[in-house]
Amino acid sequence: MSPRRPARPEPAPPPSPALSALLADWLAHLSALQDASPRTLTAYQTDLSSFFGFLSGYFGASVTPAQLRALTLTDLRAWMAREKSRGLAARSLARQISAVKSFFAWWAEREGFDASLVLSLRSPRFNRKLPRPVSQDGALALIDTIGANATAPWIAARDEAVITLLYGCGLRISEAMGLRAEAAPLGESLRIRGKGGKDRLVPVLPAARQAVDHYTRLCPYELEPGSALFRGARGGALNPAVLRKTLHQARMQLGLPANATPHALRHSFATHLLERGGDLRAIQELLGHASLSTTEAYTSVDSARLMEAYRQAHPRA
Repeated sequence: MSPRRPARPEPAPPPSPALSALLADWLAHLSALQDASPRTLTAYQTDLSSFFGFLSGYFGASVTPAQLRALTLTDLRAWMAREKSRGLAARSLARQISAVKSFFAWWAEREGFDASLVLSLRSPRFNRKLPRPVSQDGALALIDTIGANATAPWIAARDEAVITLLYGCGLRISEAMGLRAEAAPLGESLRIRGKGGKDRLVPVLPAARQAVDHYTRLCPYELEPGSALFRGARGGALNPAVLRKTLHQARMQLGLPANATPHALRHSFATHLLERGGDLRAIQELLGHASLSTTEAYTSVDSARLMEAYRQAHPRA
């Protein structure tokens, strides 16, 4: 007689319609007033849905707004313990707690109740991954090589212009792709809308201005105001995946490590500025970091590189 399989746990009831509507209102608020990206909204929705799902199973019925407002520290600790028991990494749990606190902060302000219990939750500590920059020589080699496999001169000029903006101005790839045609010709500074809808002014190096000018002269499509500055082969907005693939090919040709990605060029911009005595606060502004602690990771990178150079020079140390 074959052994009986353990019964699968019953799926948790969905949250109440009132709570689902509340979540939808919060996501709409983030989208409309804070200009959150679709990826951010999806992550928040996933995190809150997981939280509500736990509570529905915990209480044995669809969780309601009233139950949510009456949560105790024991309830919240049970949720965090469940997340840890299913193997959720400390970084992921910290992200979930941040999402829950953000939702409660908005809800409490909207309806005027005390959410201090939830807002006082402490996230688990975790070791932040250090940024992995590309060397200066590697970054410059990528700019020189990325257009080698292009099917047309204007595409080569486009790819070189984008990579120059990532490395020379510290832009995120989404920020470079989001530039409108009216941004060209570039001036001495560029207004960039980053995460959370926050604007920042970024100085533009002559090399970046020249690269974008070269691309716009060769681009076969009319760059009308309001349209994307960087175009794909068929004239639509350039897909970031196309640039990532092209950069991957250039990286393979040069024998650069796997960390030579578009985002690594942004890390390189910050790290190389710091190596040359750049002010941490100024670098924070240039990158658009909301918190200085995020930018401080680059000091660890700088120290790590110095220690590596020391170990190579003094292998017995």
